[in-house]
Amino acid sequence: MRVTFGVAKRVLTQLRRDPRTLVLVFVVPSLLMALLYWTLIDTPLFGRIAHAIFALFPFLVMFLVASIATLRERRSGTLERTFTMPVSRSSFIAGYALAFALLSFVQTLITVGVCVACLGVEVEGSLWAFFGIALLDALVGTAAGLTASAFARTEFQVVQFVPAVVVPQFLLCGLIVPRADMPTVLEAASLGMPVTYAVDAMQAFGGTAAPSSFPQGNAAVDALVLLAFCVVLLGVASLSLRRKTP
Repeated sequence: MRVTFGVAKRVLTQLRRDPRTLVLVFVVPSLLMALLYWTLIDTPLFGRIAHAIFALFPFLVMFLVASIATLRERRSGTLERTFTMPVSRSSFIAGYALAFALLSFVQTLITVGVCVACLGVEVEGSLWAFFGIALLDALVGTAAGLTASAFARTEFQVVQFVPAVVVPQFLLCGLIVPRADMPTVLEAASLGMPVTYAVDAMQAFGGTAAPSSFPQGNAAVDALVLLAFCVVLLGVASLSLRRKTP
């Protein structure tokens, strides 16, 4: 735990010196939601899709930030210098996960506050449960980013993961077309994608859960599935992390 906290502290110290990344994490998701609200201000569409859209932006932002930040550690030689000390791969990944979990907490707090207080997003049920699902969504994005960084050698390769891995989740999560109306193969594929469960849970809080949701309107089970995705992705990131930069 001491090593994990040490890695997390170092990561947070580095990010504190990077104002552009902090703006991307803390400000951009709220700005995107506000832009969507402004675009649809004269239509009822925002109220119907706001909860589902809320599941997309934090996932994407944390995916990019976590993957690129970890890759920079490797390319700068910091990772190799860290592994000259008694630091395991699991401790390193846990430290990064802890650091980005704190960022995700603040990001989610800001975004939920803006959406509920300023944009009029209504939450049916517990606001804290809604906050918890949003936080889990951001954490899964972080875990996916840490996993992607283990398989990338350059920042450009990280960006390539967005159309290859992230965009298909947005297309199949049920936001554009209800999953019940998709071909059977695509609907089955969507069940293996974490964004599907985040969108299902968010729609449940908006009172617009899709009839094909799995599980139907059960945000608690969706949360458990998201937590399982987070644990599995962190495990894959730890196992695939290379001690030497290729």
